[in-house]
Amino acid sequence: MPHDTPLIATIVTGLGLAFVLGTIAQRFRVPPLVGYLLAGVAVGPFTPGYVADQALATELSELGIILLMFGVGLHFSLQDLMSVRNIAVPGAVVQIAAATVMGLGLAVLMGWSIGAGLVFGLALSVASTVVLLRAIQERRLMETDRGRIAVGWLIVEDLAMVLVLVLFPAIASLQGDSDGKPAFDPLAAQLRLGLTGVMMLTVVKIVVFIGLMLVVGRRLIPAVLHYIAHTGSRELFRLGVLAIALGVAFGASKLFGVSLALGAFFAGMMLRESPLSARAAQDSLPLRDAFAVLFFVSVGMMFDPLSVIREPWPLLATLAIIMLGKSAAAFLIVILFRHPVPTALTISASLSQIGEFSFILAELGVASQVLPKEGRDLIMAGAILSIMLNPLMFAAVSWFAPRFEPRTDKPKATAAVPQPVRMTDLTDHTIVIGYGRVGALVGDALMQRKRPFLVAEVGERVLEKLKQSGIETVMGNAAKPEILSATNLSRAKHLVIAIPEAFEAGQIVQQARAANPDIQIIARAHADEEVAHLKGLGADVVIMGEREIARGMIQELEKRYPDAGQAPRNVVAD
Repeated sequence: MPHDTPLIATIVTGLGLAFVLGTIAQRFRVPPLVGYLLAGVAVGPFTPGYVADQALATELSELGIILLMFGVGLHFSLQDLMSVRNIAVPGAVVQIAAATVMGLGLAVLMGWSIGAGLVFGLALSVASTVVLLRAIQERRLMETDRGRIAVGWLIVEDLAMVLVLVLFPAIASLQGDSDGKPAFDPLAAQLRLGLTGVMMLTVVKIVVFIGLMLVVGRRLIPAVLHYIAHTGSRELFRLGVLAIALGVAFGASKLFGVSLALGAFFAGMMLRESPLSARAAQDSLPLRDAFAVLFFVSVGMMFDPLSVIREPWPLLATLAIIMLGKSAAAFLIVILFRHPVPTALTISASLSQIGEFSFILAELGVASQVLPKEGRDLIMAGAILSIMLNPLMFAAVSWFAPRFEPRTDKPKATAAVPQPVRMTDLTDHTIVIGYGRVGALVGDALMQRKRPFLVAEVGERVLEKLKQSGIETVMGNAAKPEILSATNLSRAKHLVIAIPEAFEAGQIVQQARAANPDIQIIARAHADEEVAHLKGLGADVVIMGEREIARGMIQELEKRYPDAGQAPRNVVAD
């Protein structure tokens, strides 16, 4: 049996080192994505020590691209986009154009071609989906106006980049081989089509592919998933989801000449049409995450760290475009649409980094000989540095935003950054953390019993409804000490932690127990390990949902079958 296993070695070292460096990055409050990129740098050809197989890494990165785009399509929502379309659509388009022009200007100054400048500028114009969504979620902004604007803006950017990726082969034919034939489409080469012909042929293929997906795929893919689900096999269902994602992407590339990325994007969109889309997303998430990590590792392998030393000024200029130029454009656009300054600052900070689409464009640009390798190195370095510095941008927003807050009690005045919170005057009260499905039921029961309570919540719509009902609220993440202290913990009687995140719940329990040793703390959990974790930190009672469901089922069984606990009568003992 051969012992030379470069594929296994590449996957093991890539995932293993990414795990180690990603964990270290997370420990220092830096996105793990930076650790994944640095893992690629460590096993790449530009650093000493072990060098992974770059050809295999490139193949794996293709799978990463497919699964990343599949995830974008699976979570794409027209409803979310329509709710903020008036600012997200024009804002994203203008911001992409502004960043592209700035990148083009820098490329021209460095002596590159117009085509290289356009690819370079486009790569600098689009933010990382992973980094932006994680930043919004960590700050509990997803349910706020500025969170929806940021996500809508991101969706428009993603769609624009999908179109760029689709048309890239036709545009890149400007850099075709010496006899003038396009470098990508064999049919176009046989017909000796020029650039206009190549673009028209590409558009025709795209239209046919999209038409088939909307007419046939929209019905066929959900039907296949529905059939597989009724077999009762979880393995087959997971395999079916991945087979659809990879099969549609590969078929789209081979039959219609469109990018693997677009095929995967439409596979995700078609899966979203199925009622089983949530299960499909959940079951495919582990493999998507694993190959996404390998994608970032493979990208890091192509980065030459010495380029930072060789070309410091171009790198600084690139970083300035990403973090200052692009953010300034977004800030002005939001202000022009008459949104508050803090909201504009939040959107600017969210977009002040680049990520996966930039990597894809950089790789396509180098592979098609449109973008020089120096451009790819600048994009990679700019991405790594901008992602690392993105938390500092949000910190700067937290410092600047209060200085621009209008002195008014309107809810939107606190839109971008929570203001210093006044401590409640309630005493002997109950504090409810989170007002989702569980928290709302607890709150209803407390209202019926006329017991004093307040709610700590981050969702603006929920807070507005609570205020209209006369319920006292504290806006913000209760895991933060300043938010939790505003609930007057030291004089409260009960603390109900209704949020599902055990890690944040643990932080709240720990702080509450330190502030008030006598307070009764009730929390929720989904696993025995979470129950033990929360009780170990000081929770008095931890309710596990699954256990309560089982208890309810047993009670119903005992009502209907009083002898349910006895041995069945038709069983004969030995």
